[in-house]
Amino acid sequence: MSIRNWPEGERPREKLLALGAEALSDAELLAIFLRVGVSGRSAVDLARDLLGSFGGLRQLLEADQARFCAERGLGTAKFVQLQATLELSKRHLAAQLARGNALTSPTLVRAYLATQLRHLGHEEFAALFLDTQHRVIRFESLFRGTLDSASVYPREVARRALELGAGAIIFAHNHPSGVAEPSDADRRITERLREALSLFEIRVLDHFVVGDGEVVSFAERGWI
Repeated sequence: MSIRNWPEGERPREKLLALGAEALSDAELLAIFLRVGVSGRSAVDLARDLLGSFGGLRQLLEADQARFCAERGLGTAKFVQLQATLELSKRHLAAQLARGNALTSPTLVRAYLATQLRHLGHEEFAALFLDTQHRVIRFESLFRGTLDSASVYPREVARRALELGAGAIIFAHNHPSGVAEPSDADRRITERLREALSLFEIRVLDHFVVGDGEVVSFAERGWI
């Protein structure tokens, strides 16, 4: 049965307007994005098929072009549309962060850092540079690859912070394994950075480790 013949309260678009986007399932949200189904399958049926084929929503959203376009009902136009949507989401989070004090929005900071780092297949160490009022100046990736005490250079971090006029920093890096639990090396790196930056009166406010579905805060663990 076509979605237009469903009871109004069960149609994804009408349900979203009545109850809000958060009330919809992954399949229903994806169906709105798809707009139409394929022969013999409604948009919701197709969305369920796609989620099953990819193994979940995140895997679908992070698929490369070849994998994405190989599925029935998808294609280059949909891939481009999805990438634009994902980038808009990142920029919206960045704009929200830029408007206020980063320390008063820990959930927003977590969400922003996760969107920047979670999907990467390699380790990446980044920093959210803040002014003395803890307003965001810039987010930058600093180091890439296997992270240890020999690959993260406090002098380079301090130089960049001074160039940007930062008064505080929030560090973040991802664990491609998906396990967000910080390692001993993570803690040693953070302590070296904190000591080096304190010489310039630049505070390290937190260090987040981004995993698959979890983000761990050093500050919440009492390590900073």
